[in-house]
Amino acid sequence: MIETMRDLVAEELSQPVDPRVKVMAGAIAGEYGKAARAVLFYGSCLREKQLDGLMLDFYLIVSTYHEAYGRSWLAAANRLIPPNVFLFRDGTLAAKYAVLSEADFHRLNGPETRNVSVWARFAQPSRLVWAADEQARARAVDAIARSVPTLLGAALPSAKPSDDPLDLWRHAFALTYSAELRAERKARSGSVVDADPDRYLRFTPCGLAAAAASDESWARRRVEGKLMSVARLAKASATFTGGADYIAWKINRHAGTNIVLKPWQRRFPLLAAISLLPRLLRSGAVR
Repeated sequence: MIETMRDLVAEELSQPVDPRVKVMAGAIAGEYGKAARAVLFYGSCLREKQLDGLMLDFYLIVSTYHEAYGRSWLAAANRLIPPNVFLFRDGTLAAKYAVLSEADFHRLNGPETRNVSVWARFAQPSRLVWAADEQARARAVDAIARSVPTLLGAALPSAKPSDDPLDLWRHAFALTYSAELRAERKARSGSVVDADPDRYLRFTPCGLAAAAASDESWARRRVEGKLMSVARLAKASATFTGGADYIAWKINRHAGTNIVLKPWQRRFPLLAAISLLPRLLRSGAVR
């Protein structure tokens, strides 16, 4: 039987996770009532199979922003600069979750957007840890099935010929990392692939078969992506309690720095980020 991209994604999304992840996902969904459609778990905690002492990463998919937030300004913010990001704590675990509508999640996983933020993340392993119903589950699978062809199609024009399919993946993630403000070492993009090479080899044939080489300029993606990262950071300063401490923790963990925040930086996380940025860029801790 020939596997399709949708088959591969559906199988991967259904793989088991730590029960605590499902409990937290259900609690996040419960905050949004009938607007919640799906919760996806992804990122370093999934790759490393470790939860304690780390920040879990989720995407909450909602029906519409209006239904999720009512008349709050958060609906307009989520629509204009997606996603909104919030902090969530459940017992001893902490997480951040990003909110996207079903329509935006589908769009941002596809080649119609230059923004790499969503399709770069969901071309990596993820798990569907909560779904409102089978329709919500199917829509999440359909959206994520677009991400790998989008990633590979964007990377193909600048990729060097190689007999190793993993080189294309490493090149692709290096490109996407360069299009955001990242607090990771330069080799981080390659380590994502090396964490589960068999998975990427399995996804390669279907991904390439569905990929269409993109003529989008990566120079333009980089400029727009970094500007969008700054805009999201500004927005997160209003939605993300403890955001400055999280930023410092993430930079220290991934870039090997030893940033200690001052009291005023905790009170004004956006100003803290702006004040730290020049030094981080000079040192290479953020790219």
